[in-house]
Amino acid sequence: MLNIEELKFDEKGLIPAIVVDANSKKVLTLAYMNKESLKISMEEGTTCFWSRSRKELWRKGATSGNRQHIVDIVADCDRDALVVSVVKDGPACHTGADSCFNDKVFEGEAHEEFSLESLIKTIEGRKIEKKEGSYTTYLFEKGIDKILKKVGEECTEVIIAGKADDKAETIYEISDLVYHVMVLMIEMGISIDDIHKELASRHVIDHKVKQEKMTK
Repeated sequence: MLNIEELKFDEKGLIPAIVVDANSKKVLTLAYMNKESLKISMEEGTTCFWSRSRKELWRKGATSGNRQHIVDIVADCDRDALVVSVVKDGPACHTGADSCFNDKVFEGEAHEEFSLESLIKTIEGRKIEKKEGSYTTYLFEKGIDKILKKVGEECTEVIIAGKADDKAETIYEISDLVYHVMVLMIEMGISIDDIHKELASRHVIDHKVKQEKMTK
């Protein structure tokens, strides 16, 4: 474990801190810390930065409530930059966006790796910008009742495939179910981060229950 004194702060006493969502691995923001703000972050378990514009300490979420709970802090090989993994309470950007990094500058031809986050973003795009002939757009236009009906139908298909012990068909039907659940999430304003938090809270509860059983 590195000591703070082993880190290399610049001539202004600052070190860049790249804040990353611990669940999605998405880059949330780039901020700066000095020794004091880094110590506060480690002591309090939530991010504290040095505001270069206001020339003062800045506890993220102090006014907005969008705090960032630190999972870990890692230094690069030169020890002059930090990556701070966090679980966030709300948007990272002052604009209300999930991340400060949203304005694409260049897009290469390299294959983009599939992720649930990219899929849900595509689904969200179909709700915002209607695309003619899109099944997803069709669902949003039909509304919540149609979406819920499809979720119910896909649940049934998963049960039938599972009961038949058909692995390939079950995978196929689960994929259909996940897609329609994501459409429901977007329709209701539910994010993957919301689901992460709920599952994480259940994990903690389950852990506590197990501990209690062990001590009885």
